[in-house]
Amino acid sequence: MSELLYIDLLIENGNFVLNTGKEPVTCNNRKSIQQDVAHAILESGLLTELIAERSQTMRADILTRLELLIEDDERIIPGTIELTEESLSRLWVTASTYDFGALSYGVDI
Repeated sequence: MSELLYIDLLIENGNFVLNTGKEPVTCNNRKSIQQDVAHAILESGLLTELIAERSQTMRADILTRLELLIEDDERIIPGTIELTEESLSRLWVTASTYDFGALSYGVDI
């Protein structure tokens, strides 16, 4: 079992996940990094800009800004981030971490 370097409260659909005893569930390492990246994207306001923008050139600019935002996380290997617009309402993020391999996460817009 790998060492627990990062521990977080698990959040799904904007709410803390609770166990049967009504205590918060924790997540660690890759899931914690994935969750932090997703929250950074949501809190940046860039998704709002992406929704409002129809110009492909300007959308590409917003996606580049999102990549740079994700690269700011010191646990992510720079240059490994790939953002794919799965649909107009879903963004797919893939990246590699230094300690835990690849992560993939869908962000609903």
